[in-house]
Amino acid sequence: MKILVLNCGSSSIKYQFISMTNEKVLAKGQIERIGTNQAVLTHYFEDGKSAKVVSDIPDHNKAIEVVISTLTNTDYGVISDKQEIKAVGHRVVHGGEKFANSVLITAAVKDKIHDCIELAPLHNPHNFRGIKACAELLPGVPQVAVFDTAFHQTMPATSYLYAIPYSEYQVHNVRRYGFHGTSHRYVSERAAKLLKKKPEQIKVITCHLGNGCSISAIENGRSIDTSMGFTPLEGLVMGTRCGDIDPAIIFYIASRQGLSLSEIDNLLNKHSGLEGISGISNDLREILKQMNAGNDRAKLAVDIFCYRLKKYICAYFGVMNGVDALIFTAGIGENADQIREITCAGLECIGIKLDAAKNRNTIGTEGLISAKSSKIDVFVIPTNEEIIISRDTRKIVEAMNRTNREIVE
Repeated sequence: MKILVLNCGSSSIKYQFISMTNEKVLAKGQIERIGTNQAVLTHYFEDGKSAKVVSDIPDHNKAIEVVISTLTNTDYGVISDKQEIKAVGHRVVHGGEKFANSVLITAAVKDKIHDCIELAPLHNPHNFRGIKACAELLPGVPQVAVFDTAFHQTMPATSYLYAIPYSEYQVHNVRRYGFHGTSHRYVSERAAKLLKKKPEQIKVITCHLGNGCSISAIENGRSIDTSMGFTPLEGLVMGTRCGDIDPAIIFYIASRQGLSLSEIDNLLNKHSGLEGISGISNDLREILKQMNAGNDRAKLAVDIFCYRLKKYICAYFGVMNGVDALIFTAGIGENADQIREITCAGLECIGIKLDAAKNRNTIGTEGLISAKSSKIDVFVIPTNEEIIISRDTRKIVEAMNRTNREIVE
């Protein structure tokens, strides 16, 4: 079975085309600047070969049409006909409380995804457009939705409820949902394999650190707490997001600066975090470069970032009464050895000790970076959300096909 995996954003689409026989990525790429006549397709195929095309792509329908035509292109395609696409797996950001697992997309599922738009107005509409476009361009091809929030639906009420009037949860669905669930699920399952145990046998803390950051406590294969909340704004310090703050700050800023709620929302989501503290950039690579050159604001931003991460690690260690492994993943987690070093310094009290050489030499690859004397294993595990999406898609489509055969028989 060959599966097309799609991640549809507001002005971009990322894709992978995967053969599930050996889980090989046959092609991958992205389209950027959708909605303009200067949209850019970057396509990778056949062991690192690539192609780049600039064209007019006014909407998501046209973008996905271009993806399909690229996969069948005689020069750099990987299939001869679009009928070789046997299923489509979609990353959908928000499933609310409606979805605790990946699902086959039906008319009823589409309605529920549409209902979740109010919870993720910046993401779900574009995910929804991708689903509609595939239904038109690949009629009859089954589609599966894999939700960022689904993995965290195992959290207990003590983790997901806020101490505000209970009616806000009952009537308006205000609760912690958590995000990056597909990534947390992948690296926790991979850690179990590295530990030669089943996911149900271990307790791990997973740190997804990129421009957006979140940390999760995973016990016996189930998420029991995570740092992102009702929205991705809560939790760790991020590239441009503030993370945890006193909510009274919002009212203080509004009264002192005369800002509207939308302006404050923009301030906290787009101009805070590492960028806001450092005054340099949201790119941690640039901030680390400036810190190593002696910039005090850059050092302050890094120290606050690592301090907040360290607090969450210790909190989740306590919540689970110890852990088997600590995992770093995503762009920062996989590549920023200095961040891992600063964060783990002083955590010997809970059994975490890095091997300096292993940590320094593990950049963008999987590896054990803890010292032999460390009581807790520390891993770097590159995330792979697309393979989770493809596996869930295959499983659901194969089950559907079995059911259909049984009905016919």
